[in-house]
Amino acid sequence: MEITSKANNVRQSPKKLRKVANCVRGLNVNKALSSLKHMNEKGAEIIEKTLSSAIANAVNNESFEKDMNTVVIKTITVDEGPPLKRFRARAQGRANRIKKRTSHLKIIIG
Repeated sequence: MEITSKANNVRQSPKKLRKVANCVRGLNVNKALSSLKHMNEKGAEIIEKTLSSAIANAVNNESFEKDMNTVVIKTITVDEGPPLKRFRARAQGRANRIKKRTSHLKIIIG
């Protein structure tokens, strides 16, 4: 059985989140949580929170096995979310667009 947890519109670029997600993909849930706690990245905190939510979903699901030592991260995907468009003033009355990128994070454990 698979349990899913999502985090949408995360204020972190997908490139930076994928860097952290590649480190924990396929790991045991407990090992992944311990390695995320010791990473010095903003994305590690976001992924840790979403993974904890997936674990809580699994514990509260009656049809899921209760032994968390055998549960692994099956898939972890980081997709691009809608960018926040901001403008920065430039010389001679012009403006440049700044795209603040967001991400959609989806974790499946099983």
